[in-house]
Amino acid sequence: MLREQIKEAYIAILQEELVPAMGCTEPIAVAYAGALARKTLGALPQQVELTVSGNIIKNVKSVIVPHTGGRKGLHTAVAVGICCGDADRELEVLSDVTEEQISQLDAFLKTTPVSIHESNSHCPFDIQVTVQNGAHTAYVRIIGHHTNVVCIRLDEQMLLEKPFADDVVQSEENRRLLNVKDIIAFANEVDLTRVRETIKRQIDMNMAIAQAGMTGQYGANIGKILIRAYGNSVQNRAKAYAAAGSDARMNGCELPVVINSGSGNQGMTASIPVIIYARECNTSDEQLYRALLVSNLVTIHLKTGIGSLSAYCGATSAGAGAGAGVCYLYGGGYDEIAHTIVNALAINSGMLCDGAKASCAAKIASAVEAGLLGMQMYLHNSQFYCGDGLVAKNVEETIEAVSAIARDGMRETDNEIIQFMIENDS
Repeated sequence: MLREQIKEAYIAILQEELVPAMGCTEPIAVAYAGALARKTLGALPQQVELTVSGNIIKNVKSVIVPHTGGRKGLHTAVAVGICCGDADRELEVLSDVTEEQISQLDAFLKTTPVSIHESNSHCPFDIQVTVQNGAHTAYVRIIGHHTNVVCIRLDEQMLLEKPFADDVVQSEENRRLLNVKDIIAFANEVDLTRVRETIKRQIDMNMAIAQAGMTGQYGANIGKILIRAYGNSVQNRAKAYAAAGSDARMNGCELPVVINSGSGNQGMTASIPVIIYARECNTSDEQLYRALLVSNLVTIHLKTGIGSLSAYCGATSAGAGAGAGVCYLYGGGYDEIAHTIVNALAINSGMLCDGAKASCAAKIASAVEAGLLGMQMYLHNSQFYCGDGLVAKNVEETIEAVSAIARDGMRETDNEIIQFMIENDS
């Protein structure tokens, strides 16, 4: 039996991580910071200064900000938060924007200077907003993850000040309790009434935006192309619907998603394939919920050692999580799920994150394929062995190895990607 302390920690992790967000979470975090700065100032600013880390630049550049009439970029994200955002809604800051407010956004962008600078912080996730009206100035800083507000200042008065670490990974203490063996035990044992609302919201929201992506015209239409090109098998539908949700989310669909590890793409990748497989197999709601506990917690575990933003595509972690969840649906225990994760990481680790954009949908399809192939390999008596690339002696050591490469080894790669994107900004 799993200790109650660990069960409570895992429930808390799920409640902290699986929250709704509208739009790509990096521009939404910028909008949230802008809305909070304007709320603190108490007036529409006459001047705005936005300072962000390179990874924020990378992930805001090419995605449409919801409720902006198709606009993209940092200027749009901070301005719509200031003009139209509800800071109390956090990552749903733009959920209630009206058409009338959009006209105010147009006027604000035309008349208000917005300067943008790159942060010198060591943390890849850093957003600082300074707004000014007459003699009054407000300042807000979010660092480490999307809602981690560490500073709010009005003129010289400090309204909020929290300690923070200016480094790459800032994982919460309870995340360090995560391991694959305990995740499976938790999924087997937990009273589902403790997590049902959280998981049901993920199912409802993420499948709704996946359906929107499959029926609407968004981005590169990866989901539709997968179905037309490769048919309607459950494996292909699992990839297609996850990709379609990403295409919709990155390209202006104004439906919320339930995120994982700060990312809507990772939230959809970890959940939608498991839901598709569960419906294909006519599994019970209980079995689906428990499989989603596996997929979500494995994804969070894999991301914990990497950090929120890096040069390593987060869909790789979520695809491995999805493979683990599907394996659980098929009756897999620790050995089968551990090998699924190791195989999936061996297949796809190294896929680069070059910012949030339409091609994320295709990367999600690749990540889901790796997760499912990792499962099928072990079910067919095949696996990768210790010493094969980054594969270590067991699943936890393999996760540690991949995390170190993604977090530390790929840091200069990340800098090169960001520099290329800044120099080639259209």
